[in-house]
Amino acid sequence: MHEVDIRDEIKARVRERRGRLHFYERLDPARTAHVVIDMQNVFVAPGAPIEVPMARTVVDRINETNRALRALGVRIVWITHRNLRQGGANDWALYYDHVMTPERAEKVLDWFDPAHEGSQLWAGLETKPEDIRIVKCRYSALIQGSSGLERYLRSNGLENLLISGTKTNVCCESTARDAMMLNFKTVMVSDGNAAMTDEDHNASLTSFYLTFGDVMSTDLLVECLTRNAGRGLAAAE
Repeated sequence: MHEVDIRDEIKARVRERRGRLHFYERLDPARTAHVVIDMQNVFVAPGAPIEVPMARTVVDRINETNRALRALGVRIVWITHRNLRQGGANDWALYYDHVMTPERAEKVLDWFDPAHEGSQLWAGLETKPEDIRIVKCRYSALIQGSSGLERYLRSNGLENLLISGTKTNVCCESTARDAMMLNFKTVMVSDGNAAMTDEDHNASLTSFYLTFGDVMSTDLLVECLTRNAGRGLAAAE
């Protein structure tokens, strides 16, 4: 996993601004969802066209986290990414036509095809029938038109989001930032996210922690939610 390093000066600024280091310590598990983003073969498998090697290092941690969270009544939501071809075009032209070479874009779109194993969740992840699966088509699962995540959360009374997955600084951070701006209390799981480098990972967590939400390790998160379970804290935060 990444070597997490949020500098002391950053923690001091958070404490000065918000009064304590972890301001979402009292989240109600019954109103919480663990949103796991893009842990599918196109990102996780060795040799995949947009491989994030560090994503394989958080698989066991995500599984451990989900086991603990399911026992507390937290909903598990698997978000996967998909873009489709439409004739000779695709449904995200700016990305595939300008950010990638044509050859790379074709390969990535091949892997995102629902018939390709690249679109499937990494086999090492432990899923359950009661888990929710939602497909997005942009970096953020919460930007308008990207997915049905917001509708699912609102219709089930879920107001707290825990974010894991890959990449920390792209789809995970994008979703987490939008979550905060849509009034969801949001925590990025420091040892449940993966980026290309430690530098990318820590820069993303630092930026999010300063302005948008909380950052916690799995152990701290589970400890807090276990303490809160059954205490009716939904209205306290």
